[in-house]
Amino acid sequence: MRLYQEAQIMSPTTRSRVLFVCTNNSARSQMAEGLLRHLHGDRYEVQSAGTEPAEVNPLAVRAMNERGVDISGQRSKSLNELRGREFDLVVTVSRPGERGLPLLSRRWEEGPPELPRSRSRR
Repeated sequence: MRLYQEAQIMSPTTRSRVLFVCTNNSARSQMAEGLLRHLHGDRYEVQSAGTEPAEVNPLAVRAMNERGVDISGQRSKSLNELRGREFDLVVTVSRPGERGLPLLSRRWEEGPPELPRSRSRR
């Protein structure tokens, strides 16, 4: 999977492709997918997947519904279903050290993208 594509290459009308990855793709990654689609679906093409997909957790559906975000139509997907697709950003949302997540390779021409520095809180 391609994880990063330089912004200059993308046209202004192209939506950035984001993938959220979690082991089971049942809660955290589903919630992240739904929230980003809800907030910025016009700017991002959003997917989520897992290494060991399970049913979408009804508690995740309920929690998101309480926030006005409907993820009831989403389904759990395997990373294998997305094989060959390119993504501009891949975000893992599993607990640190959780087994089963592959090391995803990155293709960068000149190193990783520089992230904007956050302002310190006062």
